[in-house]
Amino acid sequence: MNEDIAILEFRPGPGGEEAKIWASDLLRMYTRYGNIQGWKVETISDNAIRIRGPQAFTKLQYEAGTHRVQRVPTTERQGRIHTSTATVAVLPEIPEAEVVIRPEDLEWDFFRSSGRGGQNVNKVSSAVRLRHKPTGIVVSAQTERDQFQNRQVALSMLRAKVWEQELMRREAALTDKRSVIGRGMRAEKIRTYNFPQNRVTDHRINKSWHNLEDIIEGKLQKVTEALLTSQI
Repeated sequence: MNEDIAILEFRPGPGGEEAKIWASDLLRMYTRYGNIQGWKVETISDNAIRIRGPQAFTKLQYEAGTHRVQRVPTTERQGRIHTSTATVAVLPEIPEAEVVIRPEDLEWDFFRSSGRGGQNVNKVSSAVRLRHKPTGIVVSAQTERDQFQNRQVALSMLRAKVWEQELMRREAALTDKRSVIGRGMRAEKIRTYNFPQNRVTDHRINKSWHNLEDIIEGKLQKVTEALLTSQI
């Protein structure tokens, strides 16, 4: 795999609208982190980004899992603290030779991008949605590019997901533990972001940081370095 490329996908967990907002906040956090690192960050779809840069996957691989937030949502009128979660999937870019995708197993759908990029992006059906029939995996790509490029991005993401699914299957055969990505349930957390206490806690290494606002703004280097050092 390419250690310099990481595909990140953000999935809301329990928590309704607040969980969706939290997933979007995480996407923004990692986008800013990538920018701070001097990496190239590309939007793949509304809930996925691709990051290119020296050791991007190496440094981000331990961010995979369920991220829990405790805060007062902007929609909360009575000031109550809510708990919501979102899962982060961190996938490497897998070479074509590693995962064979047969053309007859693919179902393509083309649509107009809803993202940024001006009138051309919105008028032309350049965005793609791809379904892998054998696994049921669905991916989409709607970057500010033409259809051919989006097809390549979608295939790359599909290979990563097929690879991930096979890895999970093998791990399940060896152990009863669930995948690191989890199902987004509140108990399956790797990290908690507690806004009232201005604290971020990583439960795998039992370490906390008290500069939550900076971390949310993408200043994650101390966190990622601590995880790499611990080699969880």
